[in-house]
Amino acid sequence: MSDRHTPSRRELIAGAAVLAAAAPGVLHAAPPASPSLKGRTVLITGASSGFGRIGALHYAKLGAKVIATMRNVPSPEAASLAAKAAKDKLDLHIVEIDVTEDASVAAGTAKALELTGGRIDTLVNNAGIGITGPVEVQDMEATRLIFETNVLGIQRMLGALLPQMRAVKGGQIFNISSQLGRVIVPGGGHYSATKFAVEALSEQLAYELVPHGIDVTIIQPGGYPTKVWVNRNAYTGALRDRSDAALLAAYAPFTRGMGTEDGSGRSADPADVPCAIAEIMAMPAGKRPLRQAVHPGNKPQEAINRVSAEVQLAWLGGGQLGPLVKAVHD
Repeated sequence: MSDRHTPSRRELIAGAAVLAAAAPGVLHAAPPASPSLKGRTVLITGASSGFGRIGALHYAKLGAKVIATMRNVPSPEAASLAAKAAKDKLDLHIVEIDVTEDASVAAGTAKALELTGGRIDTLVNNAGIGITGPVEVQDMEATRLIFETNVLGIQRMLGALLPQMRAVKGGQIFNISSQLGRVIVPGGGHYSATKFAVEALSEQLAYELVPHGIDVTIIQPGGYPTKVWVNRNAYTGALRDRSDAALLAAYAPFTRGMGTEDGSGRSADPADVPCAIAEIMAMPAGKRPLRQAVHPGNKPQEAINRVSAEVQLAWLGGGQLGPLVKAVHD
């Protein structure tokens, strides 16, 4: 981290307001330049499709060395991503990691560190699944699978890669949450439960990593048209098929469409998420936001984010833990 003064988010916002008032046309003269990620080493999980695949290519195009990880390599998804990277001459490498398996995480991260000379400065925990339906309908098979992937998968990746970040007192972690990590929709299965857990885990981690110079950012996407709908329907359809008919009937309004949702009506560009992550990567260390909502439409979680930060500062800001809390929220 540099001793040179860098503007705070508060200063940046104030400066933007002055510029907008003085010369509004300037703000729309040209799109902002893409940030350079040259020299960065990024490992991203769940890179077979959606935010993960788009992100892997985006970060590499901006100059980063990217380790794109996914399950079941070799696969058509891995071959397609490798071909695209080769065509565009990108520094992108594909490594197999199944975040639900201890051995796979250990082997995959060891391979990734070998490819990067022992240094990965940015971890993007993107792998995740959804399984819908009422809470009572979620059997233990579904419950274990979604928590293993969405929560314990992050814990495994942290355990594997934090030691080398702490050793150099620097690094960056992005955990992909959701709007549904702050607000709840009935019939959503345990998806919100896992993403609420991601929110809590990530915020606690952010405080604890302040002395180690490692930043944590929680990304909260809204609904985007990605392959998550196909995968979610496969898991949800299997749950429906093994569920008792009387139990499904008891929650008919919420079980009628299990396994048939197609994500229709969502037209936002999934590239929004990797672009937001890249912009935050390029920010000065220690100045990055704890949470970033991403969607062109409604972002209901932002009000909760503000209140949560205020409560944390009021509760802990004046005590022994105050410096850690203030470093994250101020």
